[in-house]
Amino acid sequence: MTGAVAHPSAVAVVLPALVAALPAVGYLLLVRQVRRRSPQRGWSTRRTASFVAGCGVLAIALSPPLAPWAHHDFRGHMAQHLLVGMYAPPALVLGAPVTLLLRALPATRARRLTALLRSPSVRGVTHPVVALLLNTGSLAALYCTPLYGTAMAHPAGHWLLHVHFLASGCLFAWVVAGPDPAPARPGVPARLVLLGFAIAGHAVLSQLMYGGFLIDIPAPVTEVRGGAELMYYGGDFAELLLAAALVSTWRPVRNRPRSQPGPHGARAGFRWPGRPADRPAGGGAEGAGAQAA
Repeated sequence: MTGAVAHPSAVAVVLPALVAALPAVGYLLLVRQVRRRSPQRGWSTRRTASFVAGCGVLAIALSPPLAPWAHHDFRGHMAQHLLVGMYAPPALVLGAPVTLLLRALPATRARRLTALLRSPSVRGVTHPVVALLLNTGSLAALYCTPLYGTAMAHPAGHWLLHVHFLASGCLFAWVVAGPDPAPARPGVPARLVLLGFAIAGHAVLSQLMYGGFLIDIPAPVTEVRGGAELMYYGGDFAELLLAAALVSTWRPVRNRPRSQPGPHGARAGFRWPGRPADRPAGGGAEGAGAQAA
């Protein structure tokens, strides 16, 4: 009888890890399609490895022993939050999945996706301030109000937190250091300032958590303090990695001809950063999107 009860629980824990592998499979299928379509240009192995590694981090976060630990211990929850919301997103974003999808889609569908990226709704969501509030500001709302206790009391709420952590983490990593085009992305110095605000926000919240001030987390003090330490040190390391990814994309422009747009003109829309081999080819929908950018 006991084994019958434990079996569904084990399935419920392992199944999300299997689901986390599906994006990696889809990504690899797109890579194969792109390489078949354009063997000479191919696709970056480094970006492929980055995306697959991000899916691997998700699988680790959602698998035993971490997943069961996170259900009854705040330290496990925080470790899961770091992996899902701060370590997996940069790896996924650095895989440039949107650029890959544009190169794999037919011309008509690629133009539609390009138009969607330039739409007012996407511009609003990808605004740096909005991305910062969704990523860092939402943590204050979660841990300083009864929201955390309410979410953890229901299995659906627990998984909704994972979805939010992953989505907001990917959004922030995309705006700060993503190789895919972002319509409202500012220059590198502004993005470094944005990342500095995120680092300061995480540091302040973790210190409040450790001291027990202004927080509402229904867990023992030892667990809360352990979670605060994980957030403080683990969060700093994740954001330093994101800063390194951002600085690595910085390409100062020197002696720009007058016929080319300056930095402000480039930021008015969006452009395709990265190596030429990873940019959409001209003549197709992807090329049209890049030229429109």
